[in-house]
Amino acid sequence: MAHGEGKKASDLFIECLEDEGCEYIFGVPGEENLDFLDSLSRSKKIKLVLTRHEQGAGFMAATYGRHTGKTGVCIATLGPGATNFVTAAAYATLGGMPMLMITGQKPIKKSKQGRFQILDVVSMMAPITKFTHQMASSDNIPSRLREAYRLAEEEKPGATHIELPEDIADEHTEAVPLKRSIVRRPTADVKSIRQAVEALQNAKNPVLVIGAGANRTMTSKMLLEFVEKTGIPFITTQLGKGVIDERHPRFLGCAALSSGDFCHRAIESSDCIVNIGHDVIEKPPFFMRNEGLDGPGPVVIHMSTKTAEVDPVYFPHIEVIGDIANAVWQMKEAIEPSSAWQFDHMLSYRKAEIEHTAKLASDERFPIFPPHAVQQVRDALPDDGIVCLDNGVYKIWFARGYTACKPNTVLLDNALATMGAGLPSAMASAMVYPDRKVIAVCGDGGFMMNSQEMETAVRLGLNITVLILNDNSYGMIRWKQANMGFEDWGLTYNNPDFVKYAESYGAKGYRVESAAHLKDLLATCLNTPGVHLIDCPVDYSENDQILNKDIKALSKAL
Repeated sequence: MAHGEGKKASDLFIECLEDEGCEYIFGVPGEENLDFLDSLSRSKKIKLVLTRHEQGAGFMAATYGRHTGKTGVCIATLGPGATNFVTAAAYATLGGMPMLMITGQKPIKKSKQGRFQILDVVSMMAPITKFTHQMASSDNIPSRLREAYRLAEEEKPGATHIELPEDIADEHTEAVPLKRSIVRRPTADVKSIRQAVEALQNAKNPVLVIGAGANRTMTSKMLLEFVEKTGIPFITTQLGKGVIDERHPRFLGCAALSSGDFCHRAIESSDCIVNIGHDVIEKPPFFMRNEGLDGPGPVVIHMSTKTAEVDPVYFPHIEVIGDIANAVWQMKEAIEPSSAWQFDHMLSYRKAEIEHTAKLASDERFPIFPPHAVQQVRDALPDDGIVCLDNGVYKIWFARGYTACKPNTVLLDNALATMGAGLPSAMASAMVYPDRKVIAVCGDGGFMMNSQEMETAVRLGLNITVLILNDNSYGMIRWKQANMGFEDWGLTYNNPDFVKYAESYGAKGYRVESAAHLKDLLATCLNTPGVHLIDCPVDYSENDQILNKDIKALSKAL
């Protein structure tokens, strides 16, 4: 085809993205993306969000996908740009967030630069994406892009990748975008529904465990109706927080740990566990024993869009596979509450946890005690406020103690459990929901991994608050080090003056001086437009004993 025929391939690529409903492209373009960038500059529907690091762009795209269910798109150049996407790709794939990465490449038909900067990016991306492809012909752009979107959004959602070489982007083609198909998710088999309902009807102490895969709009509605009809209590995983309002009287707590917490005592007293939207990529909310059905242990029912991946601690007895919301609806229609069901024992553990948490949250020591910080953040945010957590020991405190009222209002990562995502995920949240209050809670270590995106947040005019829990160390690893009996060594450092650091980007900076001051600062920042950073000294000295001592005492009492 002559160069003058048809349209430029990069123009076609942008047209295809527009037809897919793309609103933003996050990233750091390079030389190999310049045709793409030129085409994007003429788009009336897509905005480029220029970030300061590709990892931040990837986290933002993944979070866009997490909130909307639509594919978040990000761009980088070849080589180091593409390798900087790797952590974000794993974050999206393990966490179930639809995302498309577009990376550049040197010309593949004729190049005068030898192997300069050349990596096999497609092979690198293969283990951590659902789909990866190098465009070798401009005519194939519509079908390959449609496939990348389809797979990114299909359950379980995740990351996809397309490499667009320089010479392919500059080709001309007569191809046109392909239309999106209308797809209905398969419904669960009627017999499997019957088996699950029968197991529940025959149980005495059934319980629901709500995981990441249930964090979907219609599933949330159906689960609430199911709980209201049956009265069966529920527990969430970290990634299932907020699927049902945690103020509900049948809420038993969040499985922030895998064992040994209040909610695990409730699970241990159950004879039928319905695990909804569970994926073994999530940290296990409980450990199965090789019992059940005919043995003394609980019957475990797996409800998900995919069959269960067998694991040493997870091998369910009954599987209900299909659209989760529809399966829950079918079960709700078929089930009748049983007079044999007993939940008082389970609910007594929740009552004890609430009393335990309230006692901790009222501790107004300085530096700030983590449970007190959790309660102050909860008090400062409205029901639909969004808190975005980085990774650290405070994540456990928030998972356990922060009451989530709505889906996707507590964004944490308990699949890859990466540091550095807190700030970018808060930024994307503020873009998707500009009228809602958004706060990023970061450790000092995690914040510094993508702190340069403060400039991006200021430039975009976002309204976010960043709360840095500052202990001058990698606190979670240090806690584990102490638990293993090792010497306290190799995990402490110094930090910049965070107040001045924020101000250097044009943000507002504050330093907490007391528990009362933290409360005042949160109120001020969340109610004042702009980007705010709060440097909050934190006291992690009692992590270990507080997570365990009251639970052990309670178990003996009950």
